[in-house]
Amino acid sequence: MTSEERPAATERPERPERPERPEGSDRPRGGPRRFGQRRKVCRFCVEHMTGVDYKDVGRLRMYISERGKIEPRRKTGTCLKHQRLVATAVKRARHLALLPYTLGHVRATNIFPTRG
Repeated sequence: MTSEERPAATERPERPERPERPEGSDRPRGGPRRFGQRRKVCRFCVEHMTGVDYKDVGRLRMYISERGKIEPRRKTGTCLKHQRLVATAVKRARHLALLPYTLGHVRATNIFPTRG
């Protein structure tokens, strides 16, 4: 190969052209995306509840996954103060056999969480 046949080191292979933006799109290509998702609010703060009752199994089921795990704050939208109270109440309800510990207990008792 001679030096004429080899491509120069600074040359790059050509990329295929990008398709143009669709008509009516105001967002510049590659700019930040803004999602219009609403911020989750704590249900306990909205209802002005001071505590969480471990005997209120219907309310506590909303904070337990289908596998029997306590849902995290980022998923339920509960504030830190009430998330701690929910976790304690769920653990107390489990100890008294009001709520299931594991997936096996969930299947045996047919208790599935109901989301609100």
